[in-house]
Amino acid sequence: MGIRPARPDEAELLSALALRSKGYWGYDEAFLEACREELTLDPAAFERQWTAVAEEGGRVLGFVTLTGAPPQGALDMLFVEPDAIGRGVGRRLVEHLRAQAAALGFRRLTIDSDPFAESFYLAMGATRIGSTPSGSVPGRELPLLALEIATAG
Repeated sequence: MGIRPARPDEAELLSALALRSKGYWGYDEAFLEACREELTLDPAAFERQWTAVAEEGGRVLGFVTLTGAPPQGALDMLFVEPDAIGRGVGRRLVEHLRAQAAALGFRRLTIDSDPFAESFYLAMGATRIGSTPSGSVPGRELPLLALEIATAG
């Protein structure tokens, strides 16, 4: 499995992957429809954020995005194809993101986590710092996490 920069022409592919990945957790169609806009990437987004994809045999297995300006940013999106969940794709993407974030001068990333993904992020070294309102579903609260980025030296 390799990791490479995402291309703007992959926006539709990555948006569909995000919805499939979200659906892995058993959310119903109405919930997924409420999340569609928030999980949709447009090609211009690639100019405002750093995005990388994990790929194996020409197939995109997952992607991660980084937004903000150093020293603090956000791990905005991390999604993995449902049939690849549990194979280390997410871990590799987070490790790659951490290295890239450190090189860019980030020292801390926040994560608005899906409740089902919180344990993954905690295992990756994030800590819970509070909660944040969902951008898709009124009244829903999400775990707010922080991931410290190690400095060189």
